[in-house]
Amino acid sequence: MTQEELSTEITARSAFVAPLRQEISRVLIGQSHLVDRMLVCLLTGNHLLVEGLPGLAKTLAVNTLAQAMTARFGRIQFTPDLLPADVIGTHIYNPGTQEFTAKEGPVFTNLLLADEINRAPAKVQSALLEAMQEKQVTLGGETRQLPSPFLVMATQNPLDQEGTYPLPEAQMDRFMMKVVVDYPARDEEKEVLRRMSSTTTTPEASPVTDLNAIIAARDLINEVNVDPKIEDYILDIVFATRAEGRSQLSERQSGLDLSGFDPLITAGASPRASIQLIRGVRTLAFLDGRPYALPEDVKAIAPDILRHRLIPSYEAQAENMDADALITQLLDTLRTP
Repeated sequence: MTQEELSTEITARSAFVAPLRQEISRVLIGQSHLVDRMLVCLLTGNHLLVEGLPGLAKTLAVNTLAQAMTARFGRIQFTPDLLPADVIGTHIYNPGTQEFTAKEGPVFTNLLLADEINRAPAKVQSALLEAMQEKQVTLGGETRQLPSPFLVMATQNPLDQEGTYPLPEAQMDRFMMKVVVDYPARDEEKEVLRRMSSTTTTPEASPVTDLNAIIAARDLINEVNVDPKIEDYILDIVFATRAEGRSQLSERQSGLDLSGFDPLITAGASPRASIQLIRGVRTLAFLDGRPYALPEDVKAIAPDILRHRLIPSYEAQAENMDADALITQLLDTLRTP
């Protein structure tokens, strides 16, 4: 496929994006960054971890996306007494027929909100994460495929950590991105007041596309051109989060000194981060209707992909430097192609 043909095809297959964003914005005020990151995960077949205080429209965001796409939506409120069967399903005995019948759990949906995932014990978290990774569950020895597409948006509350079971780094690495949702701007919250002031009606999104558009776009995203210089830039960013990678970069690029990050980073990103970065930049290009990726795409999505994979040291925390601050410094230090 030539570049011109690819451009034409991307323009045609990404035509659903603008109406979808517009319909979502009719119900959801602000949160455009969160919506775009949900679309990226949906188009790449990955999942999203969201950190934010209660009341910031996280549930509304994923529910509105499901309504606008005529997709199935499910929600699980994670609590300490939750069992794996409450997530994936179980077998129920029927005394009349003397047989066991499978009852599918709420994980059998297209868009699933796993609310406060860190409030459930590890065995429940593992049951969901296995379903996310394998896109299937086993009930009574029978393997059942989950619907396609399948997106899990798991939420965490940054405060009130009593009675929680924090996700280990190895499990957090399974999420493509971690997005931090903050309070809306004043003008956005004013619009929220006006739209949500009614006590009798709740705004809902109308269907503007369907799941076939998502599935049709997936193969085309793989055709988006990523220049070798951008591939090297992605590797430079990921390698800069690792101690041995920083020394290699300093040897390859004269004048580049990354030794100042050595006492600030305990652990860096895995190769999974490199894979997700290139998938992410391709998808951002597709959402913009471009057949090629730009360095700006890498800079835009790198913080969301690296935020939960980079572990600041105690020294960095003592200097009030979190993962976001370290990523910003790395991006400012590395040469942009």
